[in-house]
Amino acid sequence: MTSFDFDARDTGPARFAARMPILSAGQTVFGYKLMFRSDVHNYFSSVEGDAASRGVIDMSSLIGLNTLSNNLPAFIVTTRDILVQQILTLLPAEKVIAEIPDTVSADAEVVSACKRLKESGGKIALSNFRADDPRRELEGIADFLKVDIKTCTLNDVATLTNCYRGRGPRLIAEKVETREDFEFCKARGFSFFEGYFFRKPEMMRARGAQSNRAVYMRLLAAISRPNLDWRELEEIVKSDPMLYYRLLRYLNSAIFGLRGEVRTVSQALTFLGEKEIRRWCHLSGMLELSRNKPSDLALAALVRARFAELIGAKVGCGGSNLFQVGLLSLMDAILEIPMRGVLEGLPIDASARTVLLEDAGPLSPIFDLMLAVEAGVWPRIAALSSQLSLDQKYIAQAHWNAMEWAQAIAAAA
Repeated sequence: MTSFDFDARDTGPARFAARMPILSAGQTVFGYKLMFRSDVHNYFSSVEGDAASRGVIDMSSLIGLNTLSNNLPAFIVTTRDILVQQILTLLPAEKVIAEIPDTVSADAEVVSACKRLKESGGKIALSNFRADDPRRELEGIADFLKVDIKTCTLNDVATLTNCYRGRGPRLIAEKVETREDFEFCKARGFSFFEGYFFRKPEMMRARGAQSNRAVYMRLLAAISRPNLDWRELEEIVKSDPMLYYRLLRYLNSAIFGLRGEVRTVSQALTFLGEKEIRRWCHLSGMLELSRNKPSDLALAALVRARFAELIGAKVGCGGSNLFQVGLLSLMDAILEIPMRGVLEGLPIDASARTVLLEDAGPLSPIFDLMLAVEAGVWPRIAALSSQLSLDQKYIAQAHWNAMEWAQAIAAAA
């Protein structure tokens, strides 16, 4: 079994992890807020407190914090007990940011625990911070103040940004859901922005006609046909130096562990075979077209593709290419054009087209599960797992496999 095979053996309770990206003003991904559930069917139980925090820590210890946070800083919601007992010290200090909710009082023990965490190399973030916040004892040692822009008043926002702009702890805007939210907070001096706003193609404009964009759209069209034209594929690959380089580098990476190097396009195509060349072309096209966009877009598309593929294999999907559906699901945001424009000229099957354009049809439950697991919408995951007759452990393990696989592919690209 390679590191990319999916192992669905029963290894204990299901562990679901979702992550919310946190971006800089330049729209590079700074870190991720991690969210956890051990049983999505019991989403009304008291999972939120210590159990949720311990779950993230336990999962991070078991499968690696770097996998969950893509080698970036991880914001982990903590409780008073988690802080006081110094449980966060089980994780790499340089990657840990303890996110302290407003339900935790800044008493002497908590302040002391936060100082010890800082001394070990960790960082502190205060969530739901307000202009009249009572956690003044923690404010002085906090690295980040998170402001919920949906609940804070405009006066609160103005007070906080005037006070901290360019000095002291850095401000993170939470609940940034639209491009307008982002521009509003950026103009007022927030340093970071939490939310999925950048995954939505709000501007709906066609990009300039870069030379490689036409090449990659030709590539995606070519491998979407039922019968591959190998000569056409070779000509397309040879027409773009970056595409040629990416193919050879991919094959000569640790993923395949080849004894001898692959040096020509024809060798590469022969080695991969039809199924894998379709997969590689989808991956390469998406990765290249997503350049100069937030890195989370490409990573999320890879995770979606692998997860949808694994779920589709379990429940049956009528021959539809769910791997392709997952990759294409973010292409409208990557290209900044409507999804209808993305699919124009791509001969994909009717069920795939319907789910991407309308979120309807036979693939809709799988598509919705993909989105729910990504965002940690626990009630929706519970409902869809029942609808699809899928075991929670399988869903959780499929998502973990997808995250691990996506990171390896991105690193080899």
